[in-house]
Amino acid sequence: MLINLLRLLPPETAHEITIKLLKSNFNLKKKNTKIYKSLNQTILGINFKNPIGLAAGFDKNAEVISQMLSYGFGFVEVGTVTPKEQLGNEKPRVFRLLEDEAIINHLGFNNKGSKNFLSNLEVFYKNKDINEVVGINIGKNKSTQNDIDDYLYCVENLGMYSDYITINISSPNTPGLRDLQLRGRIEALVKKIQLKQSEIEGLAKKPIFIKISPDLDDEQLRDIALMSLANNVNGLIISNSTIMRPDSLISPNKNEVGGLSGKPIFLNSTILLKKMYSLTNGQITLVGVGGISSGHECYEKIKAGASLVQLYTVLIYKGPKIINKILKELNELITIDGYKNISDSIGKSV
Repeated sequence: MLINLLRLLPPETAHEITIKLLKSNFNLKKKNTKIYKSLNQTILGINFKNPIGLAAGFDKNAEVISQMLSYGFGFVEVGTVTPKEQLGNEKPRVFRLLEDEAIINHLGFNNKGSKNFLSNLEVFYKNKDINEVVGINIGKNKSTQNDIDDYLYCVENLGMYSDYITINISSPNTPGLRDLQLRGRIEALVKKIQLKQSEIEGLAKKPIFIKISPDLDDEQLRDIALMSLANNVNGLIISNSTIMRPDSLISPNKNEVGGLSGKPIFLNSTILLKKMYSLTNGQITLVGVGGISSGHECYEKIKAGASLVQLYTVLIYKGPKIINKILKELNELITIDGYKNISDSIGKSV
């Protein structure tokens, strides 16, 4: 099986080969993804055929959007992209925690830059199906002098080629990035982005999501919730990878530097989701990310307040066929609970 062969290679090499195989449409037949009416929602004016999205980080350069959508995802988020190309941190910088079904990465926004990203998006949009949803995840260059300028540049130059834009201010692998989440700084960033939106026809109503860290304390969470409500922020993605290391980790790689993602962060990221749903009174669209590997876990995120969910690490361990399995399980779970649509279950466990 291909996924087992790839696992014999260093993780970053395996990922590069995976992208190349996808680009060549290797073994990529038209998938028979079942459409469940119960999983369809319109959120912020966007029609999502199901709530399961591919998280940013897999397709950093927007190279395999159509291929990933073909596996059954309701939406795909590409990036993180920065204005200029950058190599990222020194290798090795990705570590498998096989025994924990987790990953630690210290990549540092490695990507080919906004010009390459834009040309890939243009190719995709020439053939885009109107029912396909694509988000772009934007960040700042490590060497930039003015953080906010990098975000404004990406919004202005890439924003038109997406259904929504995610502001990534929570990766633990770019020095100083998480400081943008602090009170005052995050509000200044949001206001400047909203002003830039208002100046560009076609961008004014584009939903903007902010991706936050799972390592924020309760006071910081409250600040972000209040700021989001006061400034009509469209959505929050909860959450990025964590610098915390749960006691449950058993892999020899557990103490490597970087952000931990995968199964071990499911519980804490879901608790965080519940807190933010309560703090925002369910008035802001939340996207739940962190450790999802089954329909049951996906459902837990939705009942904790998420309108949409995203996953990535599970693909490394179980492959893309897991998506259709999760969709089937999710449909069965909401049917058992007597809901007609997935939206009826949002926040029910809060």
